[in-house]
Amino acid sequence: MTAKRKVTASKGARRTASGSPEAQLDAFLDRYSPEVAGVAREALGRLRRRLPTSIEMVYDNYNALAIGFGPTERASDAVLSVALYPRWVSLFFLRGSNLPDPKGLLKGSGKVVRSINLAAGTSINDADVEALVDAAVAAAPRPFAPSGAHRIVIKSVSAKQRPRRPQPIR
Repeated sequence: MTAKRKVTASKGARRTASGSPEAQLDAFLDRYSPEVAGVAREALGRLRRRLPTSIEMVYDNYNALAIGFGPTERASDAVLSVALYPRWVSLFFLRGSNLPDPKGLLKGSGKVVRSINLAAGTSINDADVEALVDAAVAAAPRPFAPSGAHRIVIKSVSAKQRPRRPQPIR
């Protein structure tokens, strides 16, 4: 099964001079330190290979850059997301409270969402993380299409944003 890759922008998203949604996402990632951007690119690549028909929803928000993976363009259908902060990258399991986690990797105390800090020594390539991703996809309320094109959709870009790189300690 070979999935095609298509990039689009939603109607309300502000387009930058970079053009395509893929180019915009690359520009958003480039604003982070090489270490944080590298961890994020590795995670995004792994999730794209695991979910070749997913819709990637990009939110360049005030606090973080968040990239959600779901079977549709509806944010409520997203299963996983990768969020970049100035010092780390987190992998969010949007229905993580119900996932089996025998190794205790998932962090969070809310009713639904759990996360893993990927910049703290845990890799997206770890077998235990892959098992959690597989469990999250299997438990998704809406299944991912068995065939079709992967798309990137820029959902929102906040006009005001916190710095994307760590600030010097004074």
